[in-house]
Amino acid sequence: MSNKQFRIVSADHIGITVSSLERSLAFWRDVLGFEFSHTAHQKGELAEEITGVEGAEIKLAVLKTPGGHKIELLEYLAPADRKRANLRPCDVSSVHIALLVYDLDTVLERIAASGWKAVGKPQTLTTGPNAGKRVVYVRDSEGMTIELMQQPS
Repeated sequence: MSNKQFRIVSADHIGITVSSLERSLAFWRDVLGFEFSHTAHQKGELAEEITGVEGAEIKLAVLKTPGGHKIELLEYLAPADRKRANLRPCDVSSVHIALLVYDLDTVLERIAASGWKAVGKPQTLTTGPNAGKRVVYVRDSEGMTIELMQQPS
């Protein structure tokens, strides 16, 4: 067996579990401007075998970035004993998504107009491979951390 068979080929998508598919679509599609791709409904043995969650029933929507990367929003309809995580960026298992934007201030204004806000203040990085980029964290409607990054002008 060749070593090539054990390597990752590429990233396909990022999945985010949400409490309301419609509310999350409104944020990712309508506020951030992701392109809607499709929806699906998974239940029964297929959903259980993929996720390892007994009784899983999932309604999902897939969105695409301008570069083609996909975000999969998953609303579990079952099982009933789902929990809400409230992880901070410093908590173990916390995950964030970094998105490049043309104009950070305009994106932040659009987010604020929708009722959401940045959790920090935009900063310009001064060292490392991202030096010159302006960055800030925001939270989506579910508390998912999103890092917005603007390239140096």
